[in-house]
Amino acid sequence: MKIVGISGSLVGSKTRTAMNQLSKEMTEKYPDAAFTLIDLAEYTLQFSDGRNYLEYEGDTGYVTKTIMEADAIVIGTPVFQASIPAPLKNVFDLLPVNAFRDKVVSIFVTAGSAKHYLVAEQQLKPILSYMKAQLVQSFVFIEEKDFHNKEIVNDDVFFRIERLVEDTVLLTETYRKLREEKEAQYDF
Repeated sequence: MKIVGISGSLVGSKTRTAMNQLSKEMTEKYPDAAFTLIDLAEYTLQFSDGRNYLEYEGDTGYVTKTIMEADAIVIGTPVFQASIPAPLKNVFDLLPVNAFRDKVVSIFVTAGSAKHYLVAEQQLKPILSYMKAQLVQSFVFIEEKDFHNKEIVNDDVFFRIERLVEDTVLLTETYRKLREEKEAQYDF
């Protein structure tokens, strides 16, 4: 099982801190799953210009192909100006409309205040649904107060990240088994 974590911002530390915790949880509990972390701050991506994702080279080609080859994706995003960051939206624009078909996608959000809780519901989930993702319905919302000195200090956040990892892997395995059973019904 290939799982890709996307840290969806070029700036800040909270989303990456949470993604590091998720990565640790994933590798400890599911060592057989191949987990790849894509921190958008470490890549130089071209703006989407409508080409097929296979035509991009360099960092853009690597990021898009890695996402397309994944069985599951965990998207970590901060909230800036009551919205998702432009680099994350650009990643979605680089991919085909059906990019997330047969893929499980889970989400965690870092934000400065509880007022931004609905950004995932009203902006991110509709994009992912449009792109045919099988969404893990509950997401992890992490506020400013849950961090101190670039570390997570709220034990409930650790529990929620652990649960998100479990739900992501369980849903991915379940969908894989269901697809295999469906394909076994055909004679060819």
